Amino acid sequence: MSRLRDLFTFGGTENKPSRWRRLMGMSFGLVYLFYPLSDITSGNVTGLRAYAEVAALVGFVTCYIATVMSPKNYGEPGRWTLPLLGLTALMAIVFAILFGGGWLALPIYVTVVISMALPPRQALAGMLAMAAVVVAGGFVTGADGGTISLLVLQVVTLGVLFMSVRNTRILVVELHRAQGEVARLAAGEERLRIARDLHDLLGHSLSLIVLKSELAGRLSEQGSPRAAEEIRDIESVARLALQEVREAVTGYRQRGLSEEIDNARAALDAAGMAAVVRMSGTPLPDALDGLLGWAVREGVTNVVRHARADRCEIIVSYEDGAATLEISDNGPHAGPYEAGSGLCGLAERVEAAGGSVDAGSRPGGGFRLRVLVPVAVESRA
Repeated sequence: MSRLRDLFTFGGTENKPSRWRRLMGMSFGLVYLFYPLSDITSGNVTGLRAYAEVAALVGFVTCYIATVMSPKNYGEPGRWTLPLLGLTALMAIVFAILFGGGWLALPIYVTVVISMALPPRQALAGMLAMAAVVVAGGFVTGADGGTISLLVLQVVTLGVLFMSVRNTRILVVELHRAQGEVARLAAGEERLRIARDLHDLLGHSLSLIVLKSELAGRLSEQGSPRAAEEIRDIESVARLALQEVREAVTGYRQRGLSEEIDNARAALDAAGMAAVVRMSGTPLPDALDGLLGWAVREGVTNVVRHARADRCEIIVSYEDGAATLEISDNGPHAGPYEAGSGLCGLAERVEAAGGSVDAGSRPGGGFRLRVLVPVAVESRA
């Protein structure tokens, strides 16, 4: 059933088009066989020669069809394509010289197959060779000059036409492959975006949940009524994290700087750290506001997780042609600094906006994260 559907609907995939479609397209030219066939059916050829011509005609058509059907893809000859093509060309040469007349059209079929199966240079050489066969066969069999000229013209024009068809088909296949690769890369980029967003979102939210859970446990042991309040905060943070995950997956998550600073205050307070926030300059553009919001979330999450500090300072400024964010703490940092996946992801976002990220231990103790984004390129963020 699938073959019948391909036959009548010209179906097939982009990379592996239907062989039935190819056969139908290239079999229209079999009309040229009308001339040798008419010689047999009209009685102009009789006896053993008629049987020989019938056998030759059947053999040539069979070999021609097998050659057309042998390639699996456009521009990629199959295992038997070249041997069958050689046999078809040999038949065309022998029969054209042996029988003459309408058989001089056989090199036209070979030209068509050569033009569809071989690269342009080899196809051009094959086309010229078939034109030479027509000329030689015409002189040997005594054909008139007009017939020879017409057949040579058809060899050349059909050869050029089908070389163009082949090149067009190959370009279409390559275009479909390129579109598939673009779609694959886009899907991979989207997966990376979701993974990066989830890392940043859940890292902060889960850290806050852990801190508040520990605080709620201590308050519960002391019998403090604040334990119930902390448990409610944990529920609220968990619900917010769930909402943010959904927004991140659907691509609608918008992170504002003021919102992230409020979340940072809550996280630092739950960790027992004093939060100091300083902001100066004009209001940030939307693109920079979201970018620095990401930076505050990532920076404060690292402070809560690793700093073991009792004070964290967040400074935001938007002046002198640049937006700057600094997050510093007074924790006991020692040894070489190694950026984790969160800061690496943040650096990618900032660099995409034309900015830079500087992170490391401070000479006087503690750790500092500094993000700088020039105003001139903030529209890229």
